[in-house]
Amino acid sequence: MQDLFPRWEIVRFLADHVPWPYPADGALSYIRDAALPAMERGTEWHWSIRPRAGPDRLVGVIGLMDKPDDNRGLWLDPAWQGRGLMTEASAAVMHFWFETLGRSVLRVQKAEANLGSRRLSERDGMRLVGIHDRDFVSGRFPAGIWEITREEWRGRRSPAGDAPGR
Repeated sequence: MQDLFPRWEIVRFLADHVPWPYPADGALSYIRDAALPAMERGTEWHWSIRPRAGPDRLVGVIGLMDKPDDNRGLWLDPAWQGRGLMTEASAAVMHFWFETLGRSVLRVQKAEANLGSRRLSERDGMRLVGIHDRDFVSGRFPAGIWEITREEWRGRRSPAGDAPGR
């Protein structure tokens, strides 16, 4: 994670609490001091994204957070984008959010300029419910709040329980 994550094309549209320039121990500090304690408290859930053909290779991360209007965060190595990995990961974490945790709504915030992330939310069946200014690593920009309810998500699934379009 330390070798892959601190790249401008990955961090520029992340929330401004991500330190930049990224420190040499940034990944270790984040996992040790933020992610693991939040997982122990039951307020965050994090997964690594790895290709099936190379499960020892980390290519991204996706996580859920119990925060108002900001329930999912993610990043993916640009070399692995466009292969459906994030779509698959997003479907899995949405299932976890709605079915395992029993949550009624999933909301995510993203820079309006982050077109790839916007397209993911659109594919997930989410809708834009608000825009406000937010600080990102690369500056202050309009951020959209995207939302889908459990009922909407369930309505998009096939009768066999598969994700939409599967």
